[in-house]
Amino acid sequence: MSESVASPELVAVIDLGTTSIRMQISEIYPNHEIVSREFMSQGVSIGKDSFARGKISQATTNECIRVLKQYRKKLAEYGISDMKKVRVVATSGVREATNQQAFLDRILIATGFDIEPFDEAELHRVTYLGIQSCFANEADVFSGRSLVAEVGGGSTEILVLNDVDVLASRTFRLGSLRLRQAMESFDAPVSRTRELMEAAISPFVSQIYHLAEERSARYVTMGSEIRMLVLQAGLPMLNDHLVSLPLEFLSNFVDEVLQTPLVRLMKRYSLSQAEADSLGPSLLTHLMIARKLEAGELFVAQTNLRDALVKEFEQGYHWTETVQSQIIRSAMRLGGRYDFDEQHATQVAFIACQLFEQLSDITGLSFRHRLILHLAALLHEIGIFVSPRSYHKHSLYLIRNSELFGVSGADLELIGLVARYHRRARPLATHEGYAQLDRNNRLLVAKLASILRLAVALDVTRQQKVQAVECQVSKSEISIQVSNLMELAIEAAELKSACLMFEELFGYHVELTSKPYE
Repeated sequence: MSESVASPELVAVIDLGTTSIRMQISEIYPNHEIVSREFMSQGVSIGKDSFARGKISQATTNECIRVLKQYRKKLAEYGISDMKKVRVVATSGVREATNQQAFLDRILIATGFDIEPFDEAELHRVTYLGIQSCFANEADVFSGRSLVAEVGGGSTEILVLNDVDVLASRTFRLGSLRLRQAMESFDAPVSRTRELMEAAISPFVSQIYHLAEERSARYVTMGSEIRMLVLQAGLPMLNDHLVSLPLEFLSNFVDEVLQTPLVRLMKRYSLSQAEADSLGPSLLTHLMIARKLEAGELFVAQTNLRDALVKEFEQGYHWTETVQSQIIRSAMRLGGRYDFDEQHATQVAFIACQLFEQLSDITGLSFRHRLILHLAALLHEIGIFVSPRSYHKHSLYLIRNSELFGVSGADLELIGLVARYHRRARPLATHEGYAQLDRNNRLLVAKLASILRLAVALDVTRQQKVQAVECQVSKSEISIQVSNLMELAIEAAELKSACLMFEELFGYHVELTSKPYE
């Protein structure tokens, strides 16, 4: 008999962009192969509302509901009823609306879709995840300095890489829809459109160049407009590969697009009005960035936001191991900026993660929470840069007001609070920041901070004496076993006070003991 082949898992990703709502339905096979089954797109100008008027109108909300109900029917046709298999995200058009929460609530009630408004850090994470699949096949492109850019309707996402490591990530309020709206507000003659666009784009290009440390770099691009350019060049696009385009070809095409009336563009390239509107501003932005980087060619990636989100589905969580390593490097750079004690920080993080893993049955914490603890451990003392007095509070301030690659603002707040409670007072409902959390996140902060206190105590002398810990759990006691207990008198004494918060939370007595000889 032949072996039965496991059925693929059907998942869907829906993206509420600035000018359209798109859905991708994909199959994920046990061997990790991903096959796209269907793609749908309908134009809805969410960004036109939020960028021009600051809020999403009722008419646009109703149009979103109409489209999403259609997508819901399509999901039913595929037999996708479990909303855990569907991810719905929104970018700057929704994120910047003053009535964002009312909009999200209305959509949830009307369609059952719980939309995630993606913040800038989350977009950086999925951009990196999307381009990551090209690293192995395009080693020459990703050798040394490269800059990855996606020009959207409302913003431009930028990653600066050294080899495959993220040096910097930033979102700029530079997008094709914003540029078109700016041109309309100027009410200038068509003959001056390009001049005015270049004037509007130029300051952003200078900032992007500065982010690349003012040096030439290979230019890697993403986005539907730039992929259309590849089709016009008659070049094949392959998954996990890049297509090289001469800068001269882009320059000539930009000249043609900006000189062609909108209606003729739509007809010539089979574009919707929104697509035709965005084509010129988007490609002109790419052209100006490439010229500033002194790039003779640009490399185009097939991937998009939805592809990256499907990959996260396939891997089972949002922070893949590769992305985690980039986040940790980002945290190390942030710590270095504030002259942290790197050896102490990495030792505390090492011990904290060991404790986390060995006590997971007791704490009930997940894979995602381990990274939050790791980052809080690395950054728990950066507040000393401000002042040694109450430095734990300064650490919270610096963390919540910094940027970590791939880490959302909400998670930055959690990291800052865990770092804040590594010493002194325990979390109280009256404390700023902690008081604003819901109950689940308050408990999460308390659990992680209690583990961090144990780890800090075990390197209180800053001599990295603890090589490894092994936790033995009995009915009422946790024995943290080390191989060199005789050398850890100060650490053992510090642990007696540091463990009180953990003991109150979990009901176990904690003690440092000697690891028995085998």
